[in-house]
Amino acid sequence: MERIEEQFANLNIVKRSSGTTEPTYLLGIDASKTVQAEKESLIAVLCSNGSIRIYDKERLYILREFRGYPGLLNGVKFANSCDNIYSSCTDGTVKCWDARLASEKPVQLFKGYPSNIFISFDISCNDHVICAGTEKVDDDALLVFWDARINSQDLSTSKDPLGAYSETHSDDVTQVRFHPSNPNMVVSGSTDGLVNVFDISIDNEEDALVTTCNSVSSVSCIGWSGKDYKQIYCMTHDEGFCWWDLNHLDTDEPITRLNIQDVREVINVKGGILDYLVGGLYHEKMDKLFVVGGTNTGIIHLLSCTTAGLIHVTSLHGGHAATVRSFCWNMQDDSLLTGGEDAQLLLWKPGALDKAFTKKDSMKIASSVYQRVRVHSNDSYKRRKKQ
Repeated sequence: MERIEEQFANLNIVKRSSGTTEPTYLLGIDASKTVQAEKESLIAVLCSNGSIRIYDKERLYILREFRGYPGLLNGVKFANSCDNIYSSCTDGTVKCWDARLASEKPVQLFKGYPSNIFISFDISCNDHVICAGTEKVDDDALLVFWDARINSQDLSTSKDPLGAYSETHSDDVTQVRFHPSNPNMVVSGSTDGLVNVFDISIDNEEDALVTTCNSVSSVSCIGWSGKDYKQIYCMTHDEGFCWWDLNHLDTDEPITRLNIQDVREVINVKGGILDYLVGGLYHEKMDKLFVVGGTNTGIIHLLSCTTAGLIHVTSLHGGHAATVRSFCWNMQDDSLLTGGEDAQLLLWKPGALDKAFTKKDSMKIASSVYQRVRVHSNDSYKRRKKQ
């Protein structure tokens, strides 16, 4: 614990993104997973105007921008084996761009079924399968699947789905996450409160459903953790936190490791408060799960997950001036990227000289953006438990 506390406490801002003419919230961040000699490392950022900006990581310069017209983009993810970047879109597609090309046209388009509005997605660890979650339309909330493999014959053509799961969620599918090392395992979360784990190597949806966990609230974030990633966690729109251990599915041991209805009510933050949760961070080297949260004034809190509860580890001050919406942790160099409602993208590195960056004022954004963005709220989104 001391090591991670030192790592985070020693982080200082080394770069702040260059300004843009259009102020936007930074809702999601992903970093290129490829390492290529003499080429810059790329960062992709999802913005609240429905676009994706590509940055050079070390300089934080905007290199290019991709848009999903006529739809808005949701989520951002690099492929695992190349610099293709994916995002789901409200126009009923998942789009794929080559992050190193300036072309505004996607290199691949994955088409959904009629009336699909995609709000979440992920790609498997071997880049073979894409899964996207839809908003509920009529009585349908779907998980739609495609073969993501691209060959020269596929370029400039659109792909139809392999199929869909339609029986396991009853409301908007807000999150989809493939297992980090097993391409057949995927977990989904929904505003119906359910977190479902599937083995997609099994032919039909009913048999593919490994287990269902109930957060009893609207799911905002899910992820994998633990040794061999046999655990899953979830955060809710009213700042709840759940943590389950799939190792105990076939035993008499309970699978729930932790269930907190509202983290804000129970956490003890040294000399401060917690306003919201941002996401989870599983530290492989330490075999520890951490939760990242913050304050509406831009302070970032790191919390350690234990079966006894969440414990405040350390905080980062002086970076953002408003709510932090996204982060990306690099396990190789222990660097941290953060983005927020002040329209700022920050790069933090351990032991770096603090250049005494001053906070930027929070950007005022048109009301249409507030309608577009799913915000954390004090309102309860709880759904009745499925009978």
